[in-house]
Amino acid sequence: MLENIEITDVAAEGKALVRVDDLVVFVPFVVPGDIVDLQLTRKKHHYAEAKCVRIVKPSEKRAVPFCPHFCTCGGCKWQCLPYEEQLIWKQRQVMDNLQRIGKVELPECTPILGSAQTTEYRNKLEFGFANKIWLTEEQLRSSEQFSSPGDVGFHTSGAFDKILPINECHLMAPVNDRIRNDIRQYAYDHNLTFFDAREHTGLLRNLMIRLSNTGELMLLVQLCMFNEEEEQQGRELMDWIHLSFPEITSLLWVNNQKFNDTFGDLPVHLHSGTDHIFLEMEGLRFKVGPKSFYQTNTEQAYQLYSVARDFAQLTGNELVYDLYTGTGTIANFVARQARQVIGIEYVPEAIEDAKVNSQVNNIDNTLFYAGDMKDILNTQFIEQHGRPDVIITDPPRAGMHQDVIDTILFAAPQRIVYVSCNPATQARDLQLLDPAYRVTRIRPVDMFPHTQHVENVVLLERR
Repeated sequence: MLENIEITDVAAEGKALVRVDDLVVFVPFVVPGDIVDLQLTRKKHHYAEAKCVRIVKPSEKRAVPFCPHFCTCGGCKWQCLPYEEQLIWKQRQVMDNLQRIGKVELPECTPILGSAQTTEYRNKLEFGFANKIWLTEEQLRSSEQFSSPGDVGFHTSGAFDKILPINECHLMAPVNDRIRNDIRQYAYDHNLTFFDAREHTGLLRNLMIRLSNTGELMLLVQLCMFNEEEEQQGRELMDWIHLSFPEITSLLWVNNQKFNDTFGDLPVHLHSGTDHIFLEMEGLRFKVGPKSFYQTNTEQAYQLYSVARDFAQLTGNELVYDLYTGTGTIANFVARQARQVIGIEYVPEAIEDAKVNSQVNNIDNTLFYAGDMKDILNTQFIEQHGRPDVIITDPPRAGMHQDVIDTILFAAPQRIVYVSCNPATQARDLQLLDPAYRVTRIRPVDMFPHTQHVENVVLLERR
């Protein structure tokens, strides 16, 4: 036990840290300035993990968490930190990553762009079903017996086969609570089975809810059906959802018999409505299907893309490559300021949506290609389509493959706008680009209030 320890800093993964003698201790759910008693849960060499067993004196900067699932869900780990402080620490983490990992010369960072909406800001959430529930520490200490045929909520770390029941989630508008909780009650009333991840049985598996700023709502239900009885139950459930929630404009289902919840390789079935929704941004409409990527904070996505477009410095004469284009959101967003935009994306369904997004917005200067980025973007592609003046890249968390970076260096655009959801891998890639490019502008954008995650936009200009 470590007693009367003052937390001094914020670390990665939403944890705080303190140095005790020669030991660096990482602690979740505390903030700098808290004086706490800690219990070590793991120790290795000069590093340790601990949990807070008592707050002796709270920090002046500690906020009161607003969610009843705080500390257990693990999703919004910074609720105990005021939002203004969250922004300060996020910008520090961005710059620390760029300096420590990138080791390149950096300009002064433009202040982080905070989110105007800090709750109910997500347009997409996923919830899992499980026949085993995760009990909180209070429930474990209670003498009351807890039994349930299953529940719906979030998976917690350390128990892949259990679900933390979620009754209220502040990340999305209240309709998500009503849909999720009513489906749970329907399952109880009709004796539907909840998924068992160990036995690979159970009808109810997953929910995905997507909301649009156009008023549209998509619900995709993942079922696991092996026989006629389960198929009948699935049909009856979907019929009931359709009748109970007329606001759902896109009602879809998947029969997922795999050993994971991903459905990108599975057929998606339309029960009622359309197989997509539209989101709007600066007068543009974007078609989003169940397998399409779209930034989950709709309003802040506009701010993010505006920063990227500003960094691109387009005059109307440029050939732009938009790498990892998704549904072509950035490509179509900047197309009006460019001569031509070419987008590349791994998911074929997303590319089809990207093409539709150009059509519905009367944009005729875009081209889109589907395939693995390192295979599509090569020297032959550059020679066929022309050397880009500007490359905009928004890769997944793992960053860009070495082959992609090599091709970018071969293409030698005047400017590269690098949008990243992981400043650590972004910093690694900046170092690889450094011989030919210097970083001239940096601006973090907070897409995910109350979490440790942050987007960062960097402008690189050719030396």
